Amino acid sequence: MRQLKMGDRFFRGKKVRLISQTNEQLGVFPFETALSMAADAQLDLVEMPSKTDPPVCRIMDFGKHQFDEAKRQREAKRAQVQPKVKEIKIHPTIDDNDFQIKSRHMIDFLTRGDKVRVLLAFRGRELAHPEIGEQVLNRLLKTVEEIANLDSPPKRMGKSITAVLSVKPQYRKEKIKPEKPNE
Repeated sequence: MRQLKMGDRFFRGKKVRLISQTNEQLGVFPFETALSMAADAQLDLVEMPSKTDPPVCRIMDFGKHQFDEAKRQREAKRAQVQPKVKEIKIHPTIDDNDFQIKSRHMIDFLTRGDKVRVLLAFRGRELAHPEIGEQVLNRLLKTVEEIANLDSPPKRMGKSITAVLSVKPQYRKEKIKPEKPNE
């Protein structure tokens, strides 16, 4: 869409198909007549995107249209949810209570719609037995396999093993009803 003015060289002497501000087809008019009709209504003449002959023009308030379009785009951008990547860091020698807390945090992050990167870090001599770390990571992945998809399988990089998880659509927070505590 573009606003047309009197000196527009592409339309000088041509005919245009005119549409009113109430979306009525007015017919085919010379460009200068269509421009004067728009000026009489104190509105703008706007070329509509089409490859028809004669070109389609509409009488409308172009500034208001641009404002409404920008507002609509802002609302659409605000409505988009950008998932964040949260990180859970564990070690092969993690205690059971710590393990439970980490898995609970992971479930909370996933149900909120965030992705979770699990980082299993080895320290010192723990590198001598990486299978212990892999067991801990597999145990953690088992606890959330019902609600999470494995985006990238566990990969060993230096002194750590990482895996990325995302939530299955049916388990997002909107779908899950909070459990009531037993009294």
